[in-house]
Order: sequence, then structure tokens, then C-alpha cells
Amino acid sequence: MLALKKQRWFLLLVSLVCGAAIAFHPVAAQAQNLWQRLLLQGIQVIQLSNISPRQEVALGQQIHEQMLRQGMRLVQNPAAQNYVSSIGARLVSVGERRGLPYQFHIIQDRQVNAYATMGGFVYVTTGLMLRAENEAELASVIAHEIGHIDQRHVIRQLQQMAIAQGLMTAAGLDRDRGLQIAMELAFRRPRSREQELEADRYGLGLLARSNYDPRAMVTFLQKLQREGGVPPTILSTHPAPRDRQLIAENLIRSGFSNECVVTPQPLCGTDTLAYQQQLRSF
Repeated sequence: MLALKKQRWFLLLVSLVCGAAIAFHPVAAQAQNLWQRLLLQGIQVIQLSNISPRQEVALGQQIHEQMLRQGMRLVQNPAAQNYVSSIGARLVSVGERRGLPYQFHIIQDRQVNAYATMGGFVYVTTGLMLRAENEAELASVIAHEIGHIDQRHVIRQLQQMAIAQGLMTAAGLDRDRGLQIAMELAFRRPRSREQELEADRYGLGLLARSNYDPRAMVTFLQKLQREGGVPPTILSTHPAPRDRQLIAENLIRSGFSNECVVTPQPLCGTDTLAYQQQLRSF
């Protein structure tokens, strides 16, 4: 009974806050509808400012399941899946968020692209795997996407967009709307220039520390730019590729490097023949 009374007082307080917000802000109708949904749902909201790793993973899982329902086709070949996961695990092992249960998936799609959502979900397309010349180039893309997750870019973008659209409230963000925005951010909208460069820098660090050749990030971007025709999707959703190349080259010269730059070794991932044989084995 006491708990019920406390809940009623809380809902009353929320209603009062809602009324004040409607009175002083131009997005009154939208805010009112949002708060009504929140009250009916028992205030099931996302607190983006202090979201826990467990909540982040749960949201990533919900986004993953929603994308599957919307037609995303994943490669079911266990050998291919294990191969990509092993590359990802090698990179994550030297990252800042090793506690996240990372998952690496292959999307059946000829487009050259890669995606990252929150909570450790990373996706690469079959088109990207075929376009990469060696394992290190594939690893460079995966490392970049890990950078987005470890630096919480989707969460930061989600918070900014929710505020800009008037969807952020004192309680948080409606979970269903948050999932819709997060899917849009992860799979369709480009990141900011700052976030792309931050992910490149972080990804280069992962490559260097995990003994992949960091120059693979540069060669992959160069390859995509040199090829004629319609630009690959990954370039249309990742701005300023030429600038990114130059900055990556400077970072490698300034210390984001390892022995692979001096003496290539099998673990450096630059053996083109071995990579092609690996792909043909799937």
C-alpha cells in the first residue's frame, strides 16, 4: 500500500512537470503525447546520461532483433562467422571496454559497408569482405566500428537527436522511440566528422596494439576512393575520406605503429593470398 501511494505521488509529480513543460515550450503537443505514453507505460524510459553497460547491451540486442524483423539477412556459415568474430575478439582484447559482450555479424549484402550499434554489436557486409585485399584491411574497418562503440558515439548521438527533436524529458527517453532513433543513427545516418576521426584514431590504436598492420586502414580507404563508378556506401556514410587518410598517415608516423610497419609477419594480416584462401574456404 505504501509503495502504491508513493507511485501515485510520483505520477502526480510527473503530471505537474509535464503541465509546466507544455505551458512554456513550443513543442507542447508532442511533449504532451510523449508524457501520456510514458505515464501509461509506467515511465519505461531510457536514462541516456547514465545508461549502464547492461542497459546498453539490452538496447543493442533489441535493435538487432528489430533489424532482423525488418529483413536484415545474416550469413549463417559458422566458419565465416567464427573468422570475423576471431578478428573482432583480437581487437577488443586490447580495447577499453573488454567487459562488453561483443558480437560480430556478417550481413548478406553486396554493398561495401559496416555498422556499429550500442552494446557491442558490429556488422560487416559480404561486399566489404570481398573488397578488402587482406585480413588487416578487414580488421581496420572492424576496429573503426569498435571505436564507435567504445567511445559511445551512438548513445551521444541519440541523446543529441532526442533533445533536438524535443523528445528528451526529465525522466529520460521513451524506449520505443529511442530504439527507432538508434536504428536510424546506426544504419542510415552518417556520424559527425569529429566522431569519424575519433573512431579512426581509436581504431588505429587497436590495430597497432593487436599487431595488425595499421597502414591497412589507409590502403583500404585509398582503394575505395580509387575505384570508379558509384562510390561505396561506406564512403557516403563516412565523411571526408581523403582527410581521414591524411590524418591516419600522420598518426601512424607519430607513433600509432608497430613492428608490422618495419618487418611484415604472418600475424600482421597483410598476406593477400592467405586471405583469399580463407574466403574461398567458406
